[in-house]
Amino acid sequence: MGLDQISYGLIMQEIERVDSGLRSLCSVQGSLVMYPIWKYGNEEQRMKWLPKLAAGKMIGCFGLTEPDHGSNPSGMVTTFQDKGDHYLLNGAKMWISNSPIADIAVVWAKAENTEGRIHGLVVERGMEGFTTPTTHGKLSLRASPTGELVFDNVKVPKANLLPNKSGLGAPLGCLDSARYGISWGTLGVAMECYDTALRYSKERIQFGKPIGQFQLTQKKLAEMITEITKAQLLTWRLGVLKNENRATTAQISMAKRNNVHLALTVAREARQILGGMGITNEYPIMRHMMNLESVVTYEGTHDIHLLITGHEVTGLAAFK
Repeated sequence: MGLDQISYGLIMQEIERVDSGLRSLCSVQGSLVMYPIWKYGNEEQRMKWLPKLAAGKMIGCFGLTEPDHGSNPSGMVTTFQDKGDHYLLNGAKMWISNSPIADIAVVWAKAENTEGRIHGLVVERGMEGFTTPTTHGKLSLRASPTGELVFDNVKVPKANLLPNKSGLGAPLGCLDSARYGISWGTLGVAMECYDTALRYSKERIQFGKPIGQFQLTQKKLAEMITEITKAQLLTWRLGVLKNENRATTAQISMAKRNNVHLALTVAREARQILGGMGITNEYPIMRHMMNLESVVTYEGTHDIHLLITGHEVTGLAAFK
């Protein structure tokens, strides 16, 4: 508590340098669960959940994506009805990080009695009709538990409705915060892959000298560190704007898309420098590559973020 946005970003960078799944845990907990409770909840809700979430004594998850509505969250079909002394929640969410282990879920659903206005509700494990099936067979983000959220006539107390904001802008505001963390985090992946390749290039001998002495290897390494440095400057500037409350959704989208793409490019080039060793678990590069295949899709795909930038510069929405 009390750290600025750049400090938060640097923490995400170092955590994702270890593994994207670990950073996903932190992003969901901080940006997608604690943030909406703090931003859109009342004081009673903040005191009930935030201290335990901050201490790691409680784990949360964020329910927005549905089986048939990923890039278009406004099409969600999860709804809740006002039943007088409680709400009745029905629907399902998919690809939810932390869901199998979460104590609470911040769920976004349409209110049937307000013409489909989207609201956030806190659903607690143990509520009748609430289940969290685990997603099996993942080849990416294997350190991060993923699952579904299924609501079958779940009775949610009215005290669990986040009262201070409604509409799609509420969950998208949470995603802005998480995407900012991803922008920093993926730099950590790029740095780790670059550093691994650099060290290997000095140790691996071929044709009588280290492969780092060959021009093509140096070209790869020089381009990696140049692009990493450029992305660090972009993300640092975004952090300055975040500290001043001036960062826009479009700016955050640009950084998220650019930095994930950069990290994928660096990982693939680093894997080539390591040759066959690059695909083994003796080195972290292949694991990072597989993780990034999830990061490039979640919280806005590469193409959707491209269209957000396109909308910003033309004023014309391609996805409507």
